[in-house]
Amino acid sequence: MTAQIDTSPCPCPVWLPGSHLQTLYGALVARYHHIAFVRERVDTPDGDFLDFDWTAPGLFSDRLANGKMSSPDQRLAHTAARRWMQPEDDAAFAANEGAPALVLFHGLEGSSRSHYAQAIAQYFRARGWVVVIAHFRSCSGFPNRMARAYYSGDSEDIAYMLKVVRDRLPGARWHAVGVSMGGNAMLKYIGEQGEKAALQAVAAISVPLDLAACGRHLSETWLGRSLYSRYFLKSMKAKIQEKAKRFPGNIDALRLSQVRTLREFDDAYTAPMHGYKNALDYWTRAASRPLLANITIPTLVLNARNDPFVPEASLPGSAECSSSVILHQPAEGGHAGFVTGSFPGNLGWLPMRLARFFDTQP
Repeated sequence: MTAQIDTSPCPCPVWLPGSHLQTLYGALVARYHHIAFVRERVDTPDGDFLDFDWTAPGLFSDRLANGKMSSPDQRLAHTAARRWMQPEDDAAFAANEGAPALVLFHGLEGSSRSHYAQAIAQYFRARGWVVVIAHFRSCSGFPNRMARAYYSGDSEDIAYMLKVVRDRLPGARWHAVGVSMGGNAMLKYIGEQGEKAALQAVAAISVPLDLAACGRHLSETWLGRSLYSRYFLKSMKAKIQEKAKRFPGNIDALRLSQVRTLREFDDAYTAPMHGYKNALDYWTRAASRPLLANITIPTLVLNARNDPFVPEASLPGSAECSSSVILHQPAEGGHAGFVTGSFPGNLGWLPMRLARFFDTQP
């Protein structure tokens, strides 16, 4: 059995032509409803921590369960969370047992502030879902405790994140969405787990399924190097340079300072820090594309064919995937953009596409 192919369009507006405009406008300009979260911090088995931003019926970012108004926590002012989880909030979760729930894994250097996370969370919360944004290490606005950070193939952290949200709401009907890098890690995990991946359904958006092809594209093309890689590397290098001061001898700070491409960054830090020989070994072994044939739960893989991060030639065909997979590959949309509507446009198409897929599952 092979995957279904869906080439139905994302109706991108005529005033927003081309992959780069669709990507950049979606991230920087397009309108969406903003949502604030309640943050929960959970310690990991290896001594680090992960931050989860929650929104749910009965769980309010501006007041406690007893109705008392809550002042914003200034430590969270640079995040999309307004306050920390309190024991009194347990009642709100108890009231949502059996509800549909969604955990979102963000992309490279993303967070609950990211445009796609905000648009998706607001849409599903308005439909009565429980929504949680699971932050990868160092992406929640706070440096993590260890020399390591996060990477595209971290199945162990995906597994632990899913355990945390299931433990918080064990009776919910859990769904998962992964965007870009987070989507690759999620797909890799469910491909490895097979029937043990206990989720109702998952959706992966703008995923670099073939990490080697996408890494080369972003490292070797002019716009990949000078625009997109430069944007990501600015924050990534700053985080790792801070780590180099806290963990002297574990990170080659001089080599890191000379990094100019994502390949060089992965060669200098990501690969050696997380058990890979070099960037190519990391990209090859962490890629989710070879595992798409093993997926057994309903899965939507949405990639615009004009994604400037993901070469069209690197997208899988139906024969590479199991029959549980739908490959939706519209001609336009950019990278996690999918802007629609009359000027100035909005981000409503993507969450509606996800809802339509989830609604068709048992």
